[in-house]
Amino acid sequence: MTTYETMSFHLETERLIMRPWAESDAAEFCALLSERGKGTPTVEHIRTSIAELLTATATTGIALLPIQRRDEGDFIGYCGLIIGRSTLEEPEIAYELFQRAHGRGYATEAAGAVLDAAIATGRERLWSTVGTWNTPSLRVLEKLGFERDHVSTEDNGEVVWLTRSLP
Repeated sequence: MTTYETMSFHLETERLIMRPWAESDAAEFCALLSERGKGTPTVEHIRTSIAELLTATATTGIALLPIQRRDEGDFIGYCGLIIGRSTLEEPEIAYELFQRAHGRGYATEAAGAVLDAAIATGRERLWSTVGTWNTPSLRVLEKLGFERDHVSTEDNGEVVWLTRSLP
């Protein structure tokens, strides 16, 4: 079995800072998830989710990280690597931002930093899965060099599977 370097859990770009989750992120994380339109999880439930994310990070060496804007210091979403529908050897890149933060290049900037962090772990390929309806996310992945692999149909609709070979 190949072993990989642990992903960096502190990533910075020109405009963004990504760092490990803190319990203080719970209320903002709730608000973000409520934008999906499927109800709002309780803060207690999110605190548990944050603890689970931190435990998974310690076990897997990859992380989903909260995104803060450097100047404003506000939480605008998350980005990182997850096992998701994939594997630890070839994890998925995932991101979600508040609607108010859409259209400003933050997802591309954050995902680019995560891509670099993934390369530094020694991995050879990443996946991403995105609903076919989610044109902005598909555009972000295209900009980062992801290519469509196949489409699957799931309970909530069609999902595009994309891959990106890492140098």
